Amino acid sequence: MVVAPVLSTEQIATLFRGLADTARLSCLLALRERPRTVGEVVAETGLSQPNVSKHLACLRGCGMVAAERSGRFVVYRLAGPQVEQVLASAQLLLHDAEEAGGSCPYCGSRTIGPGAAQWEENLWQPR
Repeated sequence: MVVAPVLSTEQIATLFRGLADTARLSCLLALRERPRTVGEVVAETGLSQPNVSKHLACLRGCGMVAAERSGRFVVYRLAGPQVEQVLASAQLLLHDAEEAGGSCPYCGSRTIGPGAAQWEENLWQPR
């Protein structure tokens, strides 16, 4: 069993603030499919080139994206399987929230179903 390091609430909140930005999330989702150059991320997301560059730099600084020079281009990719795991987990949580059909009376966000945090042995496979 892998034991995760103990993180502060602020460190975890910083991660979620980064993921809460729709432009950064769009960039991550584009890279989820395959490694891409800035131009390819622009084409996939519809964001402007300066905007994509700024967000990829942020994601790289946060350790969620890695970059490698290939000739005159820089190719970006998810930094590791943990980033894919976060995206896959979010997808499962949202699926469960959709099935629950309710929304939070306090903030209006979708509620998470009671089985949302249960995992199969292989985290990469949806339930």
